[in-house]
Amino acid sequence: MTSLAGWENFYVIVGSSAGALIGLQFVVMTLVADIPIAQSQAGAAFATPTIVHFGTVLLLAGIQTAPWHGLGVVALLWGVLGVSGIAYATVVARLMRMQTVYAPVFEDWLFHVALPFAAYATITASAFVSRANARTALFTIAAAVLLLLFVGIHNAWDAVTYHVFSKRAERRKAEGNSE
Repeated sequence: MTSLAGWENFYVIVGSSAGALIGLQFVVMTLVADIPIAQSQAGAAFATPTIVHFGTVLLLAGIQTAPWHGLGVVALLWGVLGVSGIAYATVVARLMRMQTVYAPVFEDWLFHVALPFAAYATITASAFVSRANARTALFTIAAAVLLLLFVGIHNAWDAVTYHVFSKRAERRKAEGNSE
């Protein structure tokens, strides 16, 4: 029995949640599809990372529940995924700076760059720790996975409320002009 035994329920719950949230994101994107094209540059900075984080959680859930014989390959996959996530968080920071549709505030930098970067760095570090202390690595990975899941939930909610309130403001403005 590997050290991954006992984590199946956790990853089934987390992975199922991530999969369902990915589906909901597609529904939301369909509902806001009529937003002017100029705002699409913000999507790469704000919407796409949410799907990437949910996808990472789903991928990690799959990796963690596969019937591995040990942690060696799993830790290698964690390391690759973590380093990729760090690189992606850096790209997101660049995209946020480059887009001109919305001026990011502290909360945006925290939830779109800093916390995901920390989660991916934690995943990377866990890959190195796993050899010396598998139990610590597994709990650390679980914490990083939950962080990515909650960051994704926050960012999805933030995007939905932004679109709802910006559409409401546009509608009120248009109604005010027609009087």
